[in-house]
Amino acid sequence: MRATLRWAHADLRTHRGEALFLVLATAGIVVSLLLATALFGYATNPWQRTFDQARGAHVWLRTGSSADLDKLAGVDGVEAVAGPYATTATTLAARGTRAVVELRATPELPRVGSPLLTAGHWLGSGTPRGVVLESSLARALLAGPGDTLALPGGGKVTVVGIADSPEDRYRPGEQPGLVWALPAAVAHPTGQVIGLRLTDPADTDYAVQRAVTVLGAGAIGEVSTWQQARADAQGDNRLLGQVLGLFGLGALIAAGFAVHGAIATRIRGHLRDISVLKAIGFTPGQVVRVFLVQHIAYALLGALAASAVTETLGGRVPGRLGDAARMWRILPGHAVAQFAIPAGAVLFIAATTGLAAWRAGRVPPVPGTRPAPAARSIPDQAARPAAHHGTVAAARRAVLSLLAPARSRGALSAVMRRAVDAGVPAGLVLGWHAAVARPMRSLTTVARLALPLVLIVVALSAWSTLDRFHREPQKIGVPAALTVHTRQGLDDADVRGLLHRDPQVAAVYPGVEVAALVPGQTATIALRGFGTARSPYPFAVAEGRSPRASDEAVAGQGLLDLLNVRVGDWVRMTVGDQPQILHIVGRGIEPENAGRVISTSLDTLRENDPRVAPALYQLRLRPGADPHTVAARLTAAGHDQLDVHAAANPADALAPLRGVVVGLVLVLALIGLVELLTAIGGTIRESERDLLALKAIGLSPRQITAITMTATGCTALAAFLAAAGAGVPLALWLIDRQGVSSGIGAGIAQSPPLALLVLLGAATVLGAAALAALPAARAARRRLADTLAAVA
Repeated sequence: MRATLRWAHADLRTHRGEALFLVLATAGIVVSLLLATALFGYATNPWQRTFDQARGAHVWLRTGSSADLDKLAGVDGVEAVAGPYATTATTLAARGTRAVVELRATPELPRVGSPLLTAGHWLGSGTPRGVVLESSLARALLAGPGDTLALPGGGKVTVVGIADSPEDRYRPGEQPGLVWALPAAVAHPTGQVIGLRLTDPADTDYAVQRAVTVLGAGAIGEVSTWQQARADAQGDNRLLGQVLGLFGLGALIAAGFAVHGAIATRIRGHLRDISVLKAIGFTPGQVVRVFLVQHIAYALLGALAASAVTETLGGRVPGRLGDAARMWRILPGHAVAQFAIPAGAVLFIAATTGLAAWRAGRVPPVPGTRPAPAARSIPDQAARPAAHHGTVAAARRAVLSLLAPARSRGALSAVMRRAVDAGVPAGLVLGWHAAVARPMRSLTTVARLALPLVLIVVALSAWSTLDRFHREPQKIGVPAALTVHTRQGLDDADVRGLLHRDPQVAAVYPGVEVAALVPGQTATIALRGFGTARSPYPFAVAEGRSPRASDEAVAGQGLLDLLNVRVGDWVRMTVGDQPQILHIVGRGIEPENAGRVISTSLDTLRENDPRVAPALYQLRLRPGADPHTVAARLTAAGHDQLDVHAAANPADALAPLRGVVVGLVLVLALIGLVELLTAIGGTIRESERDLLALKAIGLSPRQITAITMTATGCTALAAFLAAAGAGVPLALWLIDRQGVSSGIGAGIAQSPPLALLVLLGAATVLGAAALAALPAARAARRRLADTLAAVA
């Protein structure tokens, strides 16, 4: 055992840099996997825990005030109901911030869908104008217990509590906030809401269908389910977890291949040492253990460091990554994951190490003699003039003699001979020859180095896609910078005139959004009418075309999947008692409502129902205009009759992804450095036999160094070209698949700019050549006695 440890220690002293990079790469991989697990838990478990503690309703139905909702308690599969509660839509304002809310008359604390108080207390008769805010709404309004909020018309309410709820979160301009109040505070209700808790959550669609049948399709205003609320709560945390998990696993595989290649290369360079170990009594198992112990120690050190960093510093990371790390510590399964993930990474690296080390155990105690190939001998007539006369022609003949093993490959050898005849420096020609002399070994090295580069290209594509979201929001479904909601009773012409008078408003698109029942009456979707024939709305169409004629529409990917239809099909939906039949002529990129959106022109909706009036307006601003400044100006000009919000950009919620991409690129770069060090070491060892010949034909140490640098640079260039060729299509496919699964749809992916790819390629090739310079220079200046000993 002492001999094993001494040999491992000596090898560590020889390869300190490689060992350091392996430890750091392992640590980065394990940190990525741990944070991915934390994000998955953070995305799923808090909502599920809230839903269970609140005895959440699986279905929420919103109807008009006249609907008889009490009979839903007897529907098959309904275990209990929450409500019905009278509701009204209004706005609350605090500290200059306004929010559209649903004010829900709740006489007592519900038993189903019960709000979980996090601050303050529940409603009581002592504060008849008191309200309890849902926590996401409270954060948006910066409100807490004791604050006073303003209602339209001069009324005021007092916040008495903040509560968590498993229902849909507040999203400005998309989803109203939830406010619980006593019935006395809801003076003029305009609708009702009821929650259904089911005996079997899997029967949600059936329960919705039964409820619609009991009440009648005309009575249903909107249907929301627990699956939609869960997906909304998970939101972008799940996407971040998927990104970290995907790259973490890819990096782990790349690290395994890098370790395998490093050991295989080291075995080829230590055949004599391994034979000596066996000759003095080492068994094959002991030889294998030398490599296993060494690399398992590296992996174990990196895994332990990653666990310690994640546990102690993970919660201090700003943003959702830090929130996820802190929350993960109190979730079930944390301890198991904290042990299983590092252990799994160590075992994977141990397995790849064992496969390579097994070859070391098969090395015979007495290595077979390997005579130098005759083709590599230097003819006297070539060597003598190069050594003594230094003529150019003799030097060329000497270089060609070194290229003799490549002549059997025909065209390759011809290219090299022409390069020599054209006066290309010998170092470059011989370096290229060294890179391609052993095709299988070279291809293996290129493949191992290309794997982390492929993942880097994918990461850069994700970064470029986020940049496109910010740079060209109109191409990813956000053509308008501001959304304006109006109060009932305002005249359309007056509102348009007010909006057009602002000098920084370029275009105004009137519209309306209503909930529509899908065929089968199992869910509701968003039916939108934007723009008119005179001012058509600029839909972001990824497939097909924009609506032009009556009854034409574009649909989001989520709606196409929900209804199992395609572009070109006709679909029928119900808005109240009115059926609406539309022809889908295009697929739009829809970042809202999980893509369950169908959009047409406002004129089309008016043809079906002349009573339809604009309820919101989408504003396109002039270049350089600040949306928040314009929103404040319009709000003041509307005398509190307009609710103006900046349009939500999906990229805003993905801001932490940029930091994730930077961290992943660094981890992958470390893995690439390990592979480069392995390739450089292998090239230097394999060139030791040629070193005497190179010196004999008169090459200087600088020229010999250039051979190794060229060989390494050619390998890095081939790896980059392979990575760029495979990575860009892979990245576009992965990003578009993620878009399809989230309902946004394909067509959002953006490949990295050509300049960025060229910069990455240049950095890879020049970095590889620079990394090879120092060890190659040392090898070129070795003493003649050392060189003879190496090749003996």
